Amino acid sequence: MTPTRSPAKQRSRLDRERLSGVVDIGSNTVRMVIYGGPPRAPVTVWNEKVAARLGRDLATTGSIPKEASDDALGALARYRVILDELEVADVQTVATAAAREADNGGEFLDKVRALGLDPRLLSGEEEAVTSAWGAIGAFPGAEGVVADLGGGSLELVSIAQGTWHHGESLPLGTLRLPSLRMNKGFARRVKKAFGKVGWAQAHPGPLYMVGGTWRALAQYAMHSCKYPLTDPQAFELAPDEALRLCARLARSKPEKLMRVPGISPMRAGYLSDAAALLRVMIEQFEPDRLVFSSWGIREGLLYARLDDLQRAKDPLLVGIADFARMYEAQITDATLVAGWTADVATGEGNGTERLRLAAALLCMALQRVEPNLRANHATEWSLDKRWIGIDAADRAMLCASLLGSLGRTEMPKELRRLASDAALRTGTGWGLAIRLARRLGASSRGSIGNSSLRRTNKELVLRLSESHAALAHYPLTKDLEVLADWLGLDSRIETGEV
Repeated sequence: MTPTRSPAKQRSRLDRERLSGVVDIGSNTVRMVIYGGPPRAPVTVWNEKVAARLGRDLATTGSIPKEASDDALGALARYRVILDELEVADVQTVATAAAREADNGGEFLDKVRALGLDPRLLSGEEEAVTSAWGAIGAFPGAEGVVADLGGGSLELVSIAQGTWHHGESLPLGTLRLPSLRMNKGFARRVKKAFGKVGWAQAHPGPLYMVGGTWRALAQYAMHSCKYPLTDPQAFELAPDEALRLCARLARSKPEKLMRVPGISPMRAGYLSDAAALLRVMIEQFEPDRLVFSSWGIREGLLYARLDDLQRAKDPLLVGIADFARMYEAQITDATLVAGWTADVATGEGNGTERLRLAAALLCMALQRVEPNLRANHATEWSLDKRWIGIDAADRAMLCASLLGSLGRTEMPKELRRLASDAALRTGTGWGLAIRLARRLGASSRGSIGNSSLRRTNKELVLRLSESHAALAHYPLTKDLEVLADWLGLDSRIETGEV
């Protein structure tokens, strides 16, 4: 008799088959990230790092110091055990500037191989391009210049039309900046280095900021202005705002910066130098804005090997569909609900249909949560969870939709900092319409298929087939009236062929 696996064990096995690991041997940190979830919207399952600072002596001795090497190898040996324990077969290991430039870098990588890892030494251009792929994956359709600040180098890459066009690696990493700033003429020396990337100055659009130190800078900016969101992904700064921020950081001490949530002691020590570098970058390249990315070289490694079909998928919908599946909410059912409510949403602007579908899917997942937890989850899922392919205004509309689906029309005041009143009103209307679809008949396919919701100039009309006419009773009638009132319409229920 062949033994059968329980659904839980089978799911666990399938999840392990989807795991991918990236070991990033950087000049500043040695990090391992294990990803699960769909390829187009990977989810972090495990993430840890050690600040070995392999590149700290590149500017002086030109070597990786023994203490740093031992620290890194100890961490890598630990990572190898964890990868084996979790049965992660798909592992990419890459090494960047420190191993590339140190005179004992080859010897160090031999020791890494002895641990059972297979490191690939990236050239400067490969490092730059891989970071660019991460930004391209995080911001579909992005056009601008990616600026990835690591410990040993600064990568600058132009991106447009879903690919990269120019790339350069410059020796301006956070571990090198202090020595550059010790003497006068820091800005002049940095501008001279930027002479290699004249294309960046001519490239229109934003700077896409990649790397942990830039994210720490974003955390400082968000904390300073009491920004409602916690994730720096897609956070934006205008150039003049960034320059004022750089001026403040130049006067700030690491001990004070460490108290800001999201800024580690290590990053706090780098921020003053990074701010000095950023000031020159803004003056030299004149970007129209700064956009911060949580995706970088590690996610770029995953995105670069996707085929065109996978890359074309919407990361927001892919990610939310995978998340909602844990709550037994399916995108096919959400599509039916979004279609059923489409007439209510007409005239609300282009590009919102994907967001409305995302809202429908999250609203359906939210109903699988205990009632007393739903309001908190509505704000956490929309505002705090890391979604890709969404900006702050989109998050606010999602939040308004989820709260609307709970019958709430009073919005938290912080949402008004993220989106216009009109956008929030639209999002709330989506939520009220999704609530009506659920009230109709538990969002069942039969109730959806035997009814229609139509908006006229004066009325919101719910039409039911004869077979489902009995659904036209309280509390359905109440929710129909609430939605109609929100839209400034009268409401009516009729029976007939659908």
